[in-house]
Amino acid sequence: GGDHTITYPILQALAAKHGPVGLVHVDAHTDTGDTALGERIYHGSPFRRCVEEGLLDCGRVVQIGIRGSSYDPDPHKYCPEQGFRVVPAEECWMKSLEPLMREVRAQVGDKPMYISFDIDGLDPAYAPGTGTPEIAGLTPAQALEIIRGCKGLNIVGCDLVEVAPMYDVSGNTALLGANLLFEMLCVLPGVKTL
Repeated sequence: GGDHTITYPILQALAAKHGPVGLVHVDAHTDTGDTALGERIYHGSPFRRCVEEGLLDCGRVVQIGIRGSSYDPDPHKYCPEQGFRVVPAEECWMKSLEPLMREVRAQVGDKPMYISFDIDGLDPAYAPGTGTPEIAGLTPAQALEIIRGCKGLNIVGCDLVEVAPMYDVSGNTALLGANLLFEMLCVLPGVKTL
């Protein structure tokens, strides 16, 4: 899909229907910046805007795979202050994320929640076709564990963002993105799979 800005109006619409929602957010960045080049709405700010508008149930927000660069000297301070659980990428290295997802399921509970997946949450060895790649990210297998770990939750929507095919002539990023979207469709409530 497009850049991560698209999640902001989606969550506005979902919160209008369901009230504040929980969030499983996979990304290299927290996307809670305040401004960039004088703009308050950009791909690095959607979740700050959502907090400000009361769109998120902050105690049910989990950000997974966070790492990399930032314009802020302390980019991870804001999220815990809001009640988010932040899982840095290094806590995910070389292990299964099934135990983490059991904890996430308990935290998110049975209230409405949303999955937002930025392709740069994955290591650029697997997904180079994105605008802000960061080394030492998640693997495709871990991405599947996260998505499949959401099965049975009260998912009211999902997205996959920041795929930029022009940066990956192999097409692997688009292939991976399409497969992850398919997996998200398979974990939506009421979907029967074999």
